[in-house]
Amino acid sequence: MRTFPDNYMIAINAGVEASKEIMRIYQLPIEKSIKADGSPVTTADLASSAIIAARLKTTGIPIIGEELTATPYEIRKNWSHCWIVDPLDGTKEFIKKNGEFAVNIALVENGEPIFGIITSPVNETILIGAKNQGAFISHFDDVDNAENWKELYPKALNNPIVMAGSRSHHSGKILALVETLQAKYTEVNFIKKGSSLKFFDLAEGDADIYPRFAPTMEWDIASGQAILNELGGVVVNALTNEPLTYNKEDLYNPYFIAKTKSFILDND
Repeated sequence: MRTFPDNYMIAINAGVEASKEIMRIYQLPIEKSIKADGSPVTTADLASSAIIAARLKTTGIPIIGEELTATPYEIRKNWSHCWIVDPLDGTKEFIKKNGEFAVNIALVENGEPIFGIITSPVNETILIGAKNQGAFISHFDDVDNAENWKELYPKALNNPIVMAGSRSHHSGKILALVETLQAKYTEVNFIKKGSSLKFFDLAEGDADIYPRFAPTMEWDIASGQAILNELGGVVVNALTNEPLTYNKEDLYNPYFIAKTKSFILDND
């Protein structure tokens, strides 16, 4: 019988509940404002954040979240575990109503993501990964019955290989990487998609590599890294090739590259 810790199930159900509230609001006229950093925030971001924070607080584990008041690093640095939450990843895509948004929840232990979920509210599916327990995908209706979850396994490299990329962010570094890949593989196909939904493509074998040479925050990637790790993949600093770490003093991520197991093996 497949079982998961209570804390994980609380996070899974929080993600589903928040996703359903996001979709309720999605049917209404979008109400948005602009935060101090220039990024948009909607009533859906705030409603989702409130739901997730209320559920996760029952675990007794502190939370870092995009829409939550930041805890000073002098306090955070003493946390051995923390949740890292993006209650609505892809707010710009939500506003555009193109369906490419997600909910991200990760549990971090001493800087390493050991559990993560990514939901697709529009598709009513959830991607789940837990250290030493595997990676799975489930429909919202089945989240309380882990036996019905579809277990995921590393897939063969695509031919031609497939690069996942942002719908909203591009750079010269991406073009340089494409040229490098074309020199090896001749042809590279592309998937452009908003938010952390790109990790669905990586986890299900529809993409092989996802580079990001634009600013991101810890809550954008931690859950995807936890999931990809369970499939033998990595999310690494683009300069050092070291895995990304979390609950840092600066919550910005370095530029990174996410790679599937098959891509890694083919490029050793």
